[in-house]
Amino acid sequence: MISGGYIVSRMGNTRISNGEGKSRSELRQNVVSGDWVVIATGRAKRPHDFLTKRGTRFSQEKRTCPFEKSISNRILIFSKSRIKKRDWWVQVVPNKFPAFGRGVCAVFSHRGPYQETGGVGFHEVIITRDHLRSIGEMNDEEVELIVRAYQERYIALKDDPCVEYISIFHNHGRLAGASISHPHSQIIAIPVISPDIRRSVEGSRRYFHEHKKCVHCVMIRYERAAKKRIIYENDRFVVFAPYASKSAFETRIFPKFHSARFEDMAERDRRLFAHAFRIAMGKIFRGLRDPDYNFFLHTAPVRSLTDIDHYHWHFEILPKTAIWAGFEIGTGIEISVISPEAAAKFLRGIKV
Repeated sequence: MISGGYIVSRMGNTRISNGEGKSRSELRQNVVSGDWVVIATGRAKRPHDFLTKRGTRFSQEKRTCPFEKSISNRILIFSKSRIKKRDWWVQVVPNKFPAFGRGVCAVFSHRGPYQETGGVGFHEVIITRDHLRSIGEMNDEEVELIVRAYQERYIALKDDPCVEYISIFHNHGRLAGASISHPHSQIIAIPVISPDIRRSVEGSRRYFHEHKKCVHCVMIRYERAAKKRIIYENDRFVVFAPYASKSAFETRIFPKFHSARFEDMAERDRRLFAHAFRIAMGKIFRGLRDPDYNFFLHTAPVRSLTDIDHYHWHFEILPKTAIWAGFEIGTGIEISVISPEAAAKFLRGIKV
C-alpha cells in the first residue's frame, strides 16, 4: 500500500520512494574497478554544507616543527628561480620513521596458510619550504617544483630490483592522517603491488581486451563532451569529478593524451600538469575552506606486470567530508551525499 508518499509492502518493509517510483538514491558502478558507490540524493546536502569551519586548521608551532630544523641528509633539493640557490623551496629526505627500509627483497616465506615477505623498499618525504601554505595556496612555479621532485625521485627509485610499485601521496589535516602540519608529501617504493592498483590495472586490461580501447581515454572523451562533471581543463590535462565518485568532491586529474606511466611525462607537459593541479587544489582549498584531504598517484607498476600500455596514469584527490560508518565498513560500498555533477558545478564556480 501507499502511505505518506512511501510504498509499503505487505511484509511491512518500506521501499524508499518519493511516491512516484523515483528512488532517493542511485547506485553507480566504476567502469574500471567494477566497484559500486551510492549517490544518496535523498540525503543530499548543498555544497556550502561541506565548508570547513574557520579556525579548525591543523597547525603546529613553527619552532617545534621538525621540517624547520637543519636537515643534513637531503636526497634532492630545488630552489625557485627568483631566490638564491641556498634558499630551498623543495627538499626530499629519507623518512626518519620509515614504513619500508633496506633488506633482502623477493624472499617469501609461509606460515601455515599465510605468506609473508620483508618490508623492503624506500620511504622518502618531499617537504616544501613554507610552514603554512598548502598546494592550493601556491603558484604554478612552486607546484611544478613539487611535481618535478615527485618525478625525479620516481625515476631514481624505479629501477631498484626490490621495487614493484611506487606510491606518491599527500595527507593534509588530522582527518587525512597527517601527524605533522607542515605541508609535505611522501614517496614509498614497495616490493608488492597494492590491491587498489591491481584492481585498477586489471579493470583497465579487461576493458581494453573487450573493446580495444583505453577505458580512461573513453571516459575522458565522454566527460569532455558531456561537460557536467568537468571542473577545469587546459591543452593537455583535464580535471573532473568522476561519475562514480567515492566521496563528496572527489576530483581526478588526467592527461588528455594516453600515457601509462607518470615518469614519462615531458617537461612541457609537467608545467601544464602543475597548472591544472594547482587550479584543482586551489578550488578545493577556497571552495571548501581548506578541508582535510588526501591525494595520490595511480600509475603503471614498474615491473612484473606485462601488457600494461593500456593503463592511463592520473592523480586522485579525496577531500575528507564524511566518516565511514557501519554500512561502508561492512559492505565496502561508499555513500556520497552530493552528486558529482553538483560538486563539479560548485568547484567550477570557484575563482582561483
